[in-house]
Amino acid sequence: MQTTEPGINTQLTDSPLRLWTVADYYRMAETGILSADDRVELVAGQIIRKMSPQGIPHALAITLSRRVIDDRLNHQVLVRVQLPIRLSNYSEPEPDISVVMPDELRYVDHHPSPSEVYWLIEIADITLKIDCGLKAQDSAQSAIADYWVLNLKQRQLHIFREPNSEGYQSIVVLAADATISPLQFPALSIQVQELLPPV
Repeated sequence: MQTTEPGINTQLTDSPLRLWTVADYYRMAETGILSADDRVELVAGQIIRKMSPQGIPHALAITLSRRVIDDRLNHQVLVRVQLPIRLSNYSEPEPDISVVMPDELRYVDHHPSPSEVYWLIEIADITLKIDCGLKAQDSAQSAIADYWVLNLKQRQLHIFREPNSEGYQSIVVLAADATISPLQFPALSIQVQELLPPV
């Protein structure tokens, strides 16, 4: 089953008084303004809190998604879990799943950049609004061609494609029994329910 996106706002939130850069973000960590215990990430110049604690369905969906991709694509990709990517000077998010160019040592001196990202997956239980809003907008503006949000509560997969500076021009919602292929790997067929925890 395939439907159009049911009216989720994908626009950026109202602009804050100051947009933080990645350099600012790192200085905050170095000076102790942000501590190792702060679960945060920098998205579109805004420091946002990550979900904590991580629930069992969320953790299991990450594990299932990683296994499916690793098993099917083997050494063609590197799958990174909740690790930073550098989208711009104002954005260093930590997506639940980043499927990037191999190999590990490619990233000895930098986090993956948009040109090295095949696709991103966010797992949403209580974070659907920000994953489909601020994070989707930020990914589109960084030209991430394939951005997915796995909606655990509705058991759906939101597919965002055709990015431009205004956002994604193609937004589709797939039901659990639908199949999808990543843009970079059209021969790979993934059934949405393979990524979801069992009912």
